[in-house]
Amino acid sequence: MIERAQRALRIPEIPGGPDGRRMLWINLVDKIGSGLWVSVTALYFVVVAGLDTGRTGLLLGLGGVAGIAGAPLAGRLADRLPLTRVLFAVQVLRAASGLLLLTAHGFWQLLPLVAVGSLGERSASVLTKLFAARVAGQDRARYQAVQRTVVNVGYTIGGLAASAALAVGTTAVYRLLLLGDGLSFVLVALMVARCAEPPSATRTVVARTAAGPAAGKEEGAAAAPPPGAANPWRDAGYLAYAALDSVMFLYGCALTVGLPLWIVTRTTAPHGLAAAVFVVNTVLVVLLQVRLARYGSSARVAADSLRQVAVWFVLACAVTAVAVLDTRWAATVAVVASAIAFTVVEMIQSAVSWELSVSLAPAHAQGSYVGVHGLAQSTSRCIGPLLLTAVVIAAGPAGWIGFGAVLAGAALLQRHLVLRRLSQPRGAVAEPPLSVAPITVSEQ
Repeated sequence: MIERAQRALRIPEIPGGPDGRRMLWINLVDKIGSGLWVSVTALYFVVVAGLDTGRTGLLLGLGGVAGIAGAPLAGRLADRLPLTRVLFAVQVLRAASGLLLLTAHGFWQLLPLVAVGSLGERSASVLTKLFAARVAGQDRARYQAVQRTVVNVGYTIGGLAASAALAVGTTAVYRLLLLGDGLSFVLVALMVARCAEPPSATRTVVARTAAGPAAGKEEGAAAAPPPGAANPWRDAGYLAYAALDSVMFLYGCALTVGLPLWIVTRTTAPHGLAAAVFVVNTVLVVLLQVRLARYGSSARVAADSLRQVAVWFVLACAVTAVAVLDTRWAATVAVVASAIAFTVVEMIQSAVSWELSVSLAPAHAQGSYVGVHGLAQSTSRCIGPLLLTAVVIAAGPAGWIGFGAVLAGAALLQRHLVLRRLSQPRGAVAEPPLSVAPITVSEQ
């Protein structure tokens, strides 16, 4: 019936089959739970745990540093173990850390749990990305766009529920929100357990016959990695690409930290716009992300799209700088235009980054490479707030203009590096295209 409705309404079929659709539900539940918690995290540690604001900031900062290791560790494990089992273990770990926070007291009890939760969050992000890349095949760009839409819907539902609960403001409400977050990961782990293992270049699938699987092998047994398997830490070209992505990912901090503070401290725009920019961002992503997936439809298209990314970076920072105008209505228009421009950057750059992070990686080391790429966003999250507050905002409008120039320059330089890498020969034996994860099938 659902498929008939999709055809009647001309809704494109979701790539990835049943497991692709199941992973979208997993992402929805995950982000609803995260939405319950992320908006009250700092408040919980102050109101319920009794920490002061300084120790709360230190707690979250140190926990975030621990999370940096999650991306490369999860990617490496996904090349050696079944991805779904690793993801299941990560979700169980996230559930345990969240639920144990309910019983923890004091900075030193909270710190390891926050660190484990951050590690699990970054690990899960990389693993779900790898799952999507493997299960969706050539349609992975469109699948990523649908997934980002689902993620934003989940965050919105969770955030609205948290906002309604905060109207009560008791410690019991904070504990209920944390409990909901922890239980969401329990449900997600159970849903992951129902997902089939997607094909991978580092896995061998052996066809079953009446006589059973081939001798000495079982269906789904891990294949030995090819000789001289690639190491992302020794791949200077990929590391340069990831480093430039970490610069471009600073747009996230510009939207979540820089713009709200700029509104409140330097403009005459209504302070309520500091919260409204998140609404603008979420609505636009839900409405347009799938359409803008075309910017990452292939590696070549993604590389060329970096020129548009550079233009939007300059535009977003320029209108942010203009928001210092004394006229209230002009400042308001500039702030809204800034939020829209940064959101367009987010949608295009995320599609481009998704495609290139996978396409530039050798098929047999996809997990390790994507895991290293995951460090880009983690690094931006760590240094972004300090950079925006201590440098960009402190320098005034000129700071935003300079920030936009740096981001645009990173996009154009990355385009040059990516096109050069794509033009290089892949070796004597051509690798299978990464859009379709290769499977070795033995017939007995």
